[in-house]
Amino acid sequence: MSESLKNLIEAEAKASQLFDEIEKRQIIKAGKTEKDVNTDIFKLAFDMFGIEKYWHKRIVRSGENTLRPYDDNPPNLVIQPDDIVFLDFGPIFEDWEADFGRTFVLGHDAYKIKLKTDIETAWYEVKDWFHQQTELTASTFYNHITKVANNYGWEYGGEIGGHLIGQFPHEKIESNNYGLYIHPENNLNMFTVDAKGNKRHWILEIHFVDKKKKIGGFFEQLLC
Repeated sequence: MSESLKNLIEAEAKASQLFDEIEKRQIIKAGKTEKDVNTDIFKLAFDMFGIEKYWHKRIVRSGENTLRPYDDNPPNLVIQPDDIVFLDFGPIFEDWEADFGRTFVLGHDAYKIKLKTDIETAWYEVKDWFHQQTELTASTFYNHITKVANNYGWEYGGEIGGHLIGQFPHEKIESNNYGLYIHPENNLNMFTVDAKGNKRHWILEIHFVDKKKKIGGFFEQLLC
């Protein structure tokens, strides 16, 4: 294992600890706004790890906002009883980036729980398929992800299926630079090395939605 991958895995482990603590402390609860939850998580991350720096905007989305892709900036909703909520945070741990996303269901709505379960199961299915490949364009991978979403009975809600990750700042993520994304217009081989000849590391993010019921779910972590 390379030193870079080791550092990325360690950063992700800390992000996972943060999310465990979010759930343990029941930071996500009905009556709070998305912004309230975002602020509380920022404070918790600082208390746990001294984190003040994030390499992308911090996302808390509930209800209808769970349909919205990353680039959108929807209105600040109040979390409802039996709501569905997802988080997408990119904390930086000692100059190494993490990018971690999870879905949470308040209450016992069976359909929302199925969405949460399906998206996590599908993430690992997609990961296993990826590691069976030796050459793969990002566009082909994106198309595979959307097919998996359909196989589970959902639509794919994301404009991308992931992106590069590394030491901060890694190759700059720009909306018009498709070569850095798992994107339908990126025809580059994902297994190519970076400009310095090093192996690239990718984040896999999956966003399933049901537009009729106006809900979505999200799961994201290191593809390794």
